[in-house]
Amino acid sequence: MLGTRNAVANLAVKDLDRAKQFYTDTLGLKAIDHEDDEVVVLKSGDSVVNVYRSDYAGTNEATAVTWEVDDIATEVQALRTKGVMFEHYDMPGLELQGDVHVGDHMKVAWFKDPDGNILNIVSG
Repeated sequence: MLGTRNAVANLAVKDLDRAKQFYTDTLGLKAIDHEDDEVVVLKSGDSVVNVYRSDYAGTNEATAVTWEVDDIATEVQALRTKGVMFEHYDMPGLELQGDVHVGDHMKVAWFKDPDGNILNIVSG
């Protein structure tokens, strides 16, 4: 069944070149493949993210990709130095501390890619 198979995240974007630059230069993913000017495949840890051109880019109003990190404060600062702006939400059970939402067993920070896809980083 599918529970034993790897999954792939898919992100719709309008400008593939701009998205590739954001995901490689800003977030540090590595481009490993592409399909003409329509899709770029990016390596993230042991997984891959397909970034593809679509007229529906940025229409998802929920988190599209989550990365688990060891030290969220360090990651937030590193992303901030690269120009990433963080989103602040009113979330039950979470208190906003700077750009990080903190709960009993979780720390999370949300941000968007250039097309408005919602991404986040989390740590325990």
